[in-house]
Amino acid sequence: MNILVLGSGQLARMMSLSATHLDLHVLAYDVSTKKVVNPVTGQLSEQSLSQAIASSCAITAEFEHIPHDVLEQCSLSGKFYPGAQAIATGGDRAKEKALLDKAAVKCAPYKLITEKQHFLDAVEQLALPMVVKTCQAGYDGKGQWRVKSVEDIESIWLEMAEFLSTGTTLSPHSIIAEKMIPFDREVSIIGVRDRNGQCKIYPLTENQHTDGVLTLSIAGKEKNDIQQQAEDAFNALANSLNYVGVLAIEFFDVQGELLVNEIAPRVHNSGHWTQQGCHTSQFENHMRAISGLPLGSTTLIRPTAMINVLGQQSIPSTVLTVDGVTSHWYGKTAKPGRKMGHINVSANSLHELGEKLGELAEFLPEEYYPGVLATGHQLILN
Repeated sequence: MNILVLGSGQLARMMSLSATHLDLHVLAYDVSTKKVVNPVTGQLSEQSLSQAIASSCAITAEFEHIPHDVLEQCSLSGKFYPGAQAIATGGDRAKEKALLDKAAVKCAPYKLITEKQHFLDAVEQLALPMVVKTCQAGYDGKGQWRVKSVEDIESIWLEMAEFLSTGTTLSPHSIIAEKMIPFDREVSIIGVRDRNGQCKIYPLTENQHTDGVLTLSIAGKEKNDIQQQAEDAFNALANSLNYVGVLAIEFFDVQGELLVNEIAPRVHNSGHWTQQGCHTSQFENHMRAISGLPLGSTTLIRPTAMINVLGQQSIPSTVLTVDGVTSHWYGKTAKPGRKMGHINVSANSLHELGEKLGELAEFLPEEYYPGVLATGHQLILN
């Protein structure tokens, strides 16, 4: 059975690697070069996009910002999962907020901005400080502003206006202003829904970000009441979209109440820990869902942490001296801040996981791997 992935980055690579033992054969469409490639080897295929669509039993995507013509062509095939609506929603915060409202899933108070008066109204209605985000083309902390005082309004508006001006009649740009909510931590849920509407959900994951980019995730800490809130939100959104595949939802935890920050209609960085922490990873379950195979277990088999490798030339081989560690390298050219790979570490208990993070901190400088040592100490003390 052939699967086509739109996008040829590390997520397509990991989906492909997870699918081989299921007798699923994955090709990827590189939207920048408009070539069909093997997402693991990079080898070019002789197939055109049309031929790859015709020869595939299912089509999916590794990211949200798919060119409209490509998305339409794949959707018309009737093989595209999770569906054009889900991809469009994940790539546009205005559509995302509308979905949350429709599904009655809580998020921070917000206001849509397409002109300066909307911005001034948001300042008055939401109060300062507030966070402003582009509805399109934002990821990993990009396309965001913090409005802390009235003195910030004019300078930030100039940058916002420049973004709004780059929209077109067919693809207008917009901006969301959100009330800045003091939160205790950031968490995410990864779940999967198959073609028949059956859902399976992984344990909630606690995430740490540095400069808007995920640096560390911990799975295995959560209590049932918090987990249930996240699962209720997942079910509401997945069913509203008639979703097929893996869906990720990021939340702010505000004194035990979860508010959605954003959704991602795909496999997600905060779910990479599932490769070693569960019997069936998010990548394999996504492949199972879109190809019509039965879903695999999402039960946690051991507490697991995921450490992102950002902008480094390699993963230090010394990390492999720590029991329970697996390294994952993406084979990309190193650039500052670029996601180059990740490290998963598993243990029999949270205390033991903390000890292993402490060991790893000896090989992973705080400058490049923030929070590893501090999180290790926290897990040991708790």
